[in-house]
Amino acid sequence: MAVIRDHFKSDGVEIAFRVEEPQGESEGGEARSPVLLIHGFASNGRTNWVNPSWTKTLSDAGYQTICIDNRGHGDSEKLYEPDLYSAPLMAQDAMRLLDHLDVEQAYVMGYSMGARITAFILDQAPARVKAAIFSGMGYNMVRGLGGSAPIAAAFEADSLEDVSNETARSFRAFAQSIGGDLKALAACLRGPRLSVTKEMLAKITTPTLIAVGTNDGIAGSAQELQVLVPGAKVLDIPGRDHMKAVGDPVFKRGVLEFLSKV
Repeated sequence: MAVIRDHFKSDGVEIAFRVEEPQGESEGGEARSPVLLIHGFASNGRTNWVNPSWTKTLSDAGYQTICIDNRGHGDSEKLYEPDLYSAPLMAQDAMRLLDHLDVEQAYVMGYSMGARITAFILDQAPARVKAAIFSGMGYNMVRGLGGSAPIAAAFEADSLEDVSNETARSFRAFAQSIGGDLKALAACLRGPRLSVTKEMLAKITTPTLIAVGTNDGIAGSAQELQVLVPGAKVLDIPGRDHMKAVGDPVFKRGVLEFLSKV
């Protein structure tokens, strides 16, 4: 299996990425656009996409995969100024990665925070996106999540035992378990929370899939978001919450079916 792990500079910020070449053949044997995978907050490319076998699933189906570690996450550079963590800036990192790899157009799949970043890529450079998948994020992409301050405070606490808020505690425990830089992640949470607006979504002409677990209390309604995105399709991931939807077989089959038709 041909896998490349490397770094590049995005406007001076060192960004880590992983490229895996396709193992299987696409239908008809034609070359396919690669799939750019953008992980969620406090995660990284390996945890979000490699470990749940997403890269293998896509590779076996004939797709090259490109996993980015967002700034402040994984093996990318850790920044401690909140202003350096807006979603539009992270969208620019992703587009510069495509430039670095000489990729003109890609399928783009983002999970949770990665879905918001995908929306800003569509807003800034729609021609770069052959098809988009908003996963782990429904109507709260527009409405906003709120409640980020307690999570940021949890990341800044001296220890996990000092965190009483249950949601904040779970985020910190997850970040610690994968070796996240808590100070950088707190800065990310305290960064500019620029909205994905209804007007932005109404302009989308790219084929779009919205994939959300039916028990996901963080994402918001996939169907309500669908109303705002012209022609968007919805994939319900039955019985899964925000954390457990990621590797679900229904999710994978639905994405492969969607990609095969666009």
